[in-house]
Amino acid sequence: MSRLFTPLTLRDVTMRNRLWVSPMCQYSAVDGVPQEWHHTHLAQFASGGAGLIVAEATAVAPEGRISPEDAGLWNDEQRDAWAPIVAAIRRRGAVAGVQLAHAGRKASTWPPFAERRGSVPLDEGGWTTVAPSAIAFDGYAEPVALDRDGIDHVVAAFAAAARRAVEAGFQVLELHGAHGYLLHQFLSPLSNRREDEYGGSLENRARLLLRVLDAVTDAAPGVPVIVRFSATDWADGGWDAEDTVTVARWAAERGADFFDISSGGLVAHQKLTTGPGYQVPLASRIRREAGVPVNAVGMIDDAAHAERVIADEDADAVMAGREWLRDPHYALRAASELGADIDYWPAQYLRARPVARRSPDPGR
Repeated sequence: MSRLFTPLTLRDVTMRNRLWVSPMCQYSAVDGVPQEWHHTHLAQFASGGAGLIVAEATAVAPEGRISPEDAGLWNDEQRDAWAPIVAAIRRRGAVAGVQLAHAGRKASTWPPFAERRGSVPLDEGGWTTVAPSAIAFDGYAEPVALDRDGIDHVVAAFAAAARRAVEAGFQVLELHGAHGYLLHQFLSPLSNRREDEYGGSLENRARLLLRVLDAVTDAAPGVPVIVRFSATDWADGGWDAEDTVTVARWAAERGADFFDISSGGLVAHQKLTTGPGYQVPLASRIRREAGVPVNAVGMIDDAAHAERVIADEDADAVMAGREWLRDPHYALRAASELGADIDYWPAQYLRARPVARRSPDPGR
């Protein structure tokens, strides 16, 4: 029996399998409001058999957007636009999650398919960014260091976005503490040079993440919460796997249910070598040493590899991104390749199923 195609339950939410869709920014929202593109983009993965679909990094405040075209959940119009998208995912049997995010010093940038790079000028729709310290990401505008009131505003914004997410029908919430965005910026000594209770020691640098976690679990009681970490900055003197193990334990004690283990993104001078499954050892270490459930992510692009990650107990689930973009029916294909007898092939697609229950007449 395929381990990849066994269910996994967080609190009272059950994912039908362990092959999940990573949050992937589409840079196609208007004033934070998701569009028809988002509906098609996300619903197709549910038809394709995904267990959990986590919608893209969704800003909890306007200044938290990576780009002016990012999706948001800071007002009710955005919530109401997400609702039919979430309903479409759930109707097709997948669990709908959303990644709540604040980009911090990496906000107000041009989207990746724009002709320009770096920060969007203030007179062209950009805004002043915020961060733990007034240290710019390489090539970006210098941010303003958050004061205590600003930090309180961030915590409140995450809580309010969590409430709106649940009202929109999302069943799982993910906190984005990775890839060099605001929560990660507070965690890493390379971007956090504060001398107050939010800087210095690991306990202090983790304070904002844990406050946000507390606020979100209070705002959405009973809803499973995933925390995404970059397990290492891939840079000398930065955040590393040992720090991740410690803070993952603290987060689990505060109510986090699961951990999404990625890496990098904090600094431009990171040094890493990528390849299929290059982040799996990080996920395995966090799982083993922190004693928490995790998913692995990063170039896990074929069914046999994903199955092996679960069977070897390196992770409890696998998230993929680009492979879902290449094939929105990745899970259906993987089930066929692994010989997993799943019962959620769409009836409309049964004639393509390479096992029983296909139409005897492919011309009909």
